[in-house]
Amino acid sequence: MKRAAIILGVAGVILAGCNSGGGSGGSSQAARTQIRAVGSSTVYPFTTAVAEQFVRKFPAFKAPVIESTGTGAGMKLFCAGVGAQHPDIESASRRIKASEAETCRKNGVDKIIELEIGIDGLALAESKAGPALKLTQQQVYEALAATPYGKPNTAKTWKDIDPSLPAIAIRVYGPPPTSGTRDSFNELIMDKGCNANAEMAALKKSDEARHKEVCTKVREDGAFVESGENDNLIVQKLIANPDAIGIFGYSFLEENAAKLRGVSLGGVEPTSATIADFSYPGARRMYVYVKQAHLNAIPGLKEFIAEYARGWEPGAYLSRRGLIPAPAETRAKSAAIAKDFTLLDLSTIE
Repeated sequence: MKRAAIILGVAGVILAGCNSGGGSGGSSQAARTQIRAVGSSTVYPFTTAVAEQFVRKFPAFKAPVIESTGTGAGMKLFCAGVGAQHPDIESASRRIKASEAETCRKNGVDKIIELEIGIDGLALAESKAGPALKLTQQQVYEALAATPYGKPNTAKTWKDIDPSLPAIAIRVYGPPPTSGTRDSFNELIMDKGCNANAEMAALKKSDEARHKEVCTKVREDGAFVESGENDNLIVQKLIANPDAIGIFGYSFLEENAAKLRGVSLGGVEPTSATIADFSYPGARRMYVYVKQAHLNAIPGLKEFIAEYARGWEPGAYLSRRGLIPAPAETRAKSAAIAKDFTLLDLSTIE
């Protein structure tokens, strides 16, 4: 026990040294002796599961602090600087953006490890007492866009979108703009649905800013309801309102399979199989980012990363939590990065 205390003390001194640069605000911050992770509400259950295993296997280290902030908000915290007052890990339901990579660089967070931890689906779901909706990406876009194809959205019911759909009010509970799930929703559903229209596909080439406005801005008249970073809250709202649809990570749908069912998109239901082979339109990759500067400074951080790499294997505990294993080649590449702490080339981020 005495030896562990010495290790923690030395680590704290090293981290305090990190505080002197990179936009961290000086070296006055107290040293930190436990791992801190921020980020995606979708990845939160997986990182929490790793933390639980970590505590069992390495009782000499303090329990990690895992925060569900949303991917975007988490990236701001992660990229703000190096040192005890800044998180060590960012969990993300999408890849880091070029603008975020630039912010990291400006603040001295220029040595980052990127791990692709597995696959999840951005699932549309409804109560099992609901109307069993079957939609397309284009129908979802036309229902939720503030100005579909550049015109004000006047649709009140799903039948207004397509006569084959039921005459029930459009009500969708979804993530806020700070969420990686919202970014994925824009990219995988809204943008694709919008581009099914030839004029919108052409607009993307001629005026990208206008295209983004028309294709991804959602309506603010109550049809789309931002429900924070708490995906469990959306689950509760769906149970209370059977005519509504929710948008969240597939793992939450799987967890609540007795009460909810997936909404098919383009004739494909969200299942572990359709997400694993990317046939479901909402399939997406999950990531974890780690600061190299904190690896030797924060007690247990290296062990935590090694534990994550064990957890994402097929049949391991993260699979039981709903994470769908990445293809074998991707897992092998990520495992090598986790072992050698290979740095991400930030200049390659687009």
